[in-house]
Amino acid sequence: MKAAIARPPEKILTLPDIALGLVNTNIISQDQADKLFQISGSESGKSSHPFHTIIKANYHCLQSGDLLNQEFLSRWLADWANQPYYHIDPLKIQVRKTTQVMSFAFAQRHDIIAVEVTNDQVTIASAQPFYHAWEDNLQQALQKRIVRVVAQPDEISRYTIEFYRLAKSVNQASGQSAAASHNVNNFEQLMDLKSEGDHDANDQHIVNIVDWLLQYAHEQRASDIHIEPRRELSHIRFRIDGILHHVYEFPLQVGVAIVSRLKILGRLNVAEKRKPQDGRIKTRNPDNQEVELRLSTLPTAFGEKLVMRIFDPEVLVKSMPELGFSSEDQAKWQSMVSQPHGIVLVTGPTGSGKTTTLYTTLKQLAQPEVNVCTIEDPIEMVEPSFNQMQVQSQIDLSFASGIRALLRQDPDIIMIGEIRDMETAEMATQAALTGHLVLSTLHTNDSPSAITRLLEIGIPPYLVKATVLGVMAQRLVRTLCPACKAPTELNPDEWNQLVSPWKAGPPKNPHKPVGCLECRNTGYRGRAGVYEIMPLSEQIKTQITDNTSDDDIRKTAIKEGMRGLRLSGAQKISAGFTTIEEILRVTPAHQRF
Repeated sequence: MKAAIARPPEKILTLPDIALGLVNTNIISQDQADKLFQISGSESGKSSHPFHTIIKANYHCLQSGDLLNQEFLSRWLADWANQPYYHIDPLKIQVRKTTQVMSFAFAQRHDIIAVEVTNDQVTIASAQPFYHAWEDNLQQALQKRIVRVVAQPDEISRYTIEFYRLAKSVNQASGQSAAASHNVNNFEQLMDLKSEGDHDANDQHIVNIVDWLLQYAHEQRASDIHIEPRRELSHIRFRIDGILHHVYEFPLQVGVAIVSRLKILGRLNVAEKRKPQDGRIKTRNPDNQEVELRLSTLPTAFGEKLVMRIFDPEVLVKSMPELGFSSEDQAKWQSMVSQPHGIVLVTGPTGSGKTTTLYTTLKQLAQPEVNVCTIEDPIEMVEPSFNQMQVQSQIDLSFASGIRALLRQDPDIIMIGEIRDMETAEMATQAALTGHLVLSTLHTNDSPSAITRLLEIGIPPYLVKATVLGVMAQRLVRTLCPACKAPTELNPDEWNQLVSPWKAGPPKNPHKPVGCLECRNTGYRGRAGVYEIMPLSEQIKTQITDNTSDDDIRKTAIKEGMRGLRLSGAQKISAGFTTIEEILRVTPAHQRF
């Protein structure tokens, strides 16, 4: 798309300038350009970038057929000006540094924004690459080399307002916090800050920062927000598709004030900073959907660390295939959870999607004629079709005592958040023996390990045989971005190592990550589950003794058709959904025997 036309003199480009350039590079026809002038002449009001008029016309490139949107036009303009095209990714912008380069008034007046700052140069994004009136003044003030890049005009307008508004709130809050704490970097001093002014008008700056943080997390599809105090700064990190990304750094006092604000919203004790606390916030995202946020605080060397888990409201309406279940996996799983009584276990480490699977399953099982009861620690998502109870250790309401109470509530299906001790395991088996379907989780690496884990807890082998219907282990893998993934060929040795001992054939449609704007150049967008489902067959039951071995159960299950986590992942590789690197990253290595 290299433009072979003369550059205009140093000026602000108008619609005729850009239309002429598009005609000369065979992007649009002369007739289309004439229609643009008619559209422009009929419009009144505040002037905007000429791209907006072109986009309204809904034209397509004569050469490629691509829609003339802001990205296309901005890339074309960058080519014309011989300047790099720059996509403004807020996750990669150091807002604290870039907003110090120039004032908000200067940035708005010239429609520019600083996007990168180093010791010797500053990168400035503009949608008017031939306009240079501001350069000399800025270079003289900064005493640094200025590098010009072209960005989308709407991105420049939006992030100029957002970044400077955030920076202003941080600066105002930082100044007030510093005054209140007498410049002592001690989180205990911040107790005075909040106790003196929890509800005064000065807190509006912190309110603005918290609102921005929550909105930003939604836009970036974050599942967790980490606010981590360090010696002089508070770090903000988002977990996106299972990977943590550094987002922002606040002065320490501002970070503590943000934590205090969130604790107030979560109805936690703001003055208590010595022990962990848990709470929840219910809010609405920009799409007007209710969102549950679970808060957890932890005292650390430099102050309180806070993690917010964001629960996707769409989870409960997802189908099993949308979670990553193949048709065969779904049939096996439905067969187990359709039984009238017994125990079905889901295993995997924290963050592997166990609770999501159980909620989705319970949502499907919760018919009007069925009484579904849960006991959780804590309740992660509130669902009206369940009867949910939360463990409360301060009043001796444990998993075991909660199950005991639930059994007197005429339940059909009981979901136990986690089996973690002998008493809970005994109550779960008692519930299964008395005619209830029990769903629960265990923290083990794979399905066979769940059986030996129950034995280690203290459940006799005969009770395991009598109650456990099956076990499913799962992991979450990042899925390839559908907008940019590209076909590839896999190394046969790597593939054979991955699918051993199942000896699966070569992959049919492997793809590799590329990176684009949709996925923030990671090559991945979203996550899906890989599953290892092991129904307890008669043959496996005969192997459950006091001396049961994981390996013996695993070998028998594989002979009977169980697909291990790595084989399940290999099928997703073959279908072009993920990569070998992702499967190797999240699945246990011992499955390569």
